[in-house]
Amino acid sequence: MTELAPVRSEETQKSQVDNETTERFIAEKHIGERIKRLRLKKSMGLVELGRHTGLSASFLSQLETGRVVPTLRNLARIAMVFSKDLSYFFESEPQAMFRVHRRKERVRLPQTGVDEPTYFFESLGYMVPDRHMDPYFAEFIPLDKNLEPRAHMHPGFEFLYILEGELELHHGEQHATLEPGDAVYFDASTPHSYVCAGKKPADVLIVTMHQPPPAQPVTLLRQSGPRALPGSPTPRTASGGTR
Repeated sequence: MTELAPVRSEETQKSQVDNETTERFIAEKHIGERIKRLRLKKSMGLVELGRHTGLSASFLSQLETGRVVPTLRNLARIAMVFSKDLSYFFESEPQAMFRVHRRKERVRLPQTGVDEPTYFFESLGYMVPDRHMDPYFAEFIPLDKNLEPRAHMHPGFEFLYILEGELELHHGEQHATLEPGDAVYFDASTPHSYVCAGKKPADVLIVTMHQPPPAQPVTLLRQSGPRALPGSPTPRTASGGTR
């Protein structure tokens, strides 16, 4: 019987959470930093926050710097001042998006949907998931006089910046010849096309910005199609509506 006691004591110690782990777990929530962000967003000083919560300014200062840990009661007081739920202070913080795309890692692709491409493009944001815009580097090559540029359209907007060469842009009934340093922003839901206007290739930075279509009352969910690349037509159903 006496030999089992030390074993049980050791097992108990291994099953307990140590103080260092507890402190690290609390620190990872950045509770003090979150409180400070909320306060500064409201342009509120420590004294004013103290008046609203009944907590001293010195205590709030120590709380924001992580020198003290709040009780749930005190945290609830602060949460109510900023109209937040207690869960706000414990939810995982979203990671800031940061992706580097090296030139050697990019893939050069031809214009899609045509037999003779008028330009080649490289995605500058292919590694970013759920992106709200698509940046491209495009090289427009001089066209044979017998070739006509293919017009296309898609939801959202486009931004073009001319790096080298000359580019002719057709947008509905409008057209413009762009030179190095010129930029243009336009509604991409209007038929548009581009063509190299000089004897040398035109290098262009293109950014397409997505705009979701207006919400429609539907009874069934359908899978969304792939994002439109520059020069690719927008797929439509025979009726022009949802399937």
